[in-house]
Amino acid sequence: MTHYDVFNGDADGLCALHQLRLAEPRDSVLVTGVKRDIALLQRVLAEPGDTITVLDVSLDKNRDALHEVLAGGASVRYVDHHHPGEIPQHEHLDTHIDTDAAVCTGLLVDRLLEGRHRAWAVVAAFGDNLFDSAHAAAASLSLQPADLDTLKELGTLLNYNGYGATLDDLLFDPADLYRRIAPYADPLDFVRDDEAFATLQRGYADDRARVDALQPAHAGETTALYQLPDAAWARRIGGVWANELAQGAPGRAHALLTERADGAFVVSVRAPLQARTGADELCNGFATGGGRKAAAGINRLLADEVERFTEAFVARYG
Repeated sequence: MTHYDVFNGDADGLCALHQLRLAEPRDSVLVTGVKRDIALLQRVLAEPGDTITVLDVSLDKNRDALHEVLAGGASVRYVDHHHPGEIPQHEHLDTHIDTDAAVCTGLLVDRLLEGRHRAWAVVAAFGDNLFDSAHAAAASLSLQPADLDTLKELGTLLNYNGYGATLDDLLFDPADLYRRIAPYADPLDFVRDDEAFATLQRGYADDRARVDALQPAHAGETTALYQLPDAAWARRIGGVWANELAQGAPGRAHALLTERADGAFVVSVRAPLQARTGADELCNGFATGGGRKAAAGINRLLADEVERFTEAFVARYG
């Protein structure tokens, strides 16, 4: 019998899995990828009796593969905070799905584990741009302000590492990064002892410096849209920079369009922090779109759809 851990390659997916395996150690086959690679369950070639844990990837985007593994005799535990669509009913499917905009998968796992490894849930929430939720979760940990700032930076950097068109864009393969995190019950020990943290710091600083000179292609009182070039640094920094823009202007919605090699665009949308809603509905109006109420995206927006997207974005948040 084989166990598979299927998880998003961003901070939330990494930290959700890490909490679970600290509490419930087991050997597993890791199935992950870049943040936007969410059709992960189809990679699992499960056999009868196999078990699967799925973390931080949309059930709606993995529905066919989920039906297939369940029909083949596997058991699945599914923990997520994205829009699921209709949730299948099956005796071998255990779902823990909550789409509240203030919740991430790491916090859902923290709920399941009754806070046993909460510091990593705090990292997950910071990485998912849920600063209020992160601070609320951290309240029981009696952390020094400097330590809380370190957890915030760690969440940002783990999330930063997940963005890219392919694994070649990333500083670390998320599966390898998980293996480096796995020995550490305390995230502060990981920051202190593993050189991966410093590597991520340097990469983030270099990429972040490149976006300082960018001007928005569209800017209004309640909306701002930026276009980024077809470059590895832009693919890496885009999602985390969108979170930073949202934190800096909580009453404004932000959209980042990063050019792809084929001339289309990858889109990241952040709803205003003061009204965390609508991003999923906006992006679901386009092919390859999806996400959460507060943060969503489109994997491939054709160049001739940019004007329609801009109009829809402004209409939704203007």
